[in-house]
Amino acid sequence: MKTKIFILIALFLGTKVVVGQTNPLLNQYFNNTYLANPSMAGVKQGGAVDLAFRAQWGSIPGSPVLQNLTAAYGWERVGVGLNMSLDKAGLQSQTRVLASYAYHLPISLESKLHFGISGGFMNQRINVQDIIGDPNDNQVGAYNSDYRTYFDGDFGIGLTSNRMNLDLSIVNLQNLWRRDNFKLVNTPVAYASAGYKINVGQSIFQPKVAYRSFTKVDDIVDVGGQFGIANQQVLFTAMYHTSKAASFGLGMHFRNKYLINAAYSTPTGNLSQFSGDSFEINLGLLW
Repeated sequence: MKTKIFILIALFLGTKVVVGQTNPLLNQYFNNTYLANPSMAGVKQGGAVDLAFRAQWGSIPGSPVLQNLTAAYGWERVGVGLNMSLDKAGLQSQTRVLASYAYHLPISLESKLHFGISGGFMNQRINVQDIIGDPNDNQVGAYNSDYRTYFDGDFGIGLTSNRMNLDLSIVNLQNLWRRDNFKLVNTPVAYASAGYKINVGQSIFQPKVAYRSFTKVDDIVDVGGQFGIANQQVLFTAMYHTSKAASFGLGMHFRNKYLINAAYSTPTGNLSQFSGDSFEINLGLLW
């Protein structure tokens, strides 16, 4: 087993390919759309902070762990935000920090057009302190030297009304302007979604369909919805992904100010024999 692990690490370091995550945080579809589109920064007037944590259930050391923090504030037409994430899988870690600016243009009494852009940096490296072996290996040093910190950004647009929401974002813009040997696999490139609000008595049902494209892997379509009861204070969420995975969430939005949400996702169909399910939890505050 140790021999196989070392062979896999050697192949990984030699190919100069970085593997990204194709599973988004479930929170991005309904509760925190700023996660997927910078034009949603400050889409509601006031402040919002959201802290998310996701880990893959399993006994394998080095399984993927994602931590994310967003903070946004919106005025009548302008919104600003900060989106920070730390994604670790095995020896590799990825840090991404982006600041966002959004403009919300009213086009009718009930509708707004949104524009947003994010800019910041991304850093990817091998965690030398976690290596069981020689941390001074030339391949490790070359990897950390090649994958240094570089500029990154996102761009998005959106349209919202009392019932409908549409958005489109181009993410990980470094894919467009980097022309060296750096290659990203499974990295998100574009995201689009369409949703609608339906009143069901005193409750609200929000169906949504989303499309996600990546580098070097098949595109994914997400279909599902969120059902809110008790004045939108209890939230049930379910999404099916064409990667043959599914996500389910249960949230409490106490007094429409404090949010706690837990989510469970099954592994993708092709990896179900090798990877376990994942669990996500997020805490939010609105004011």
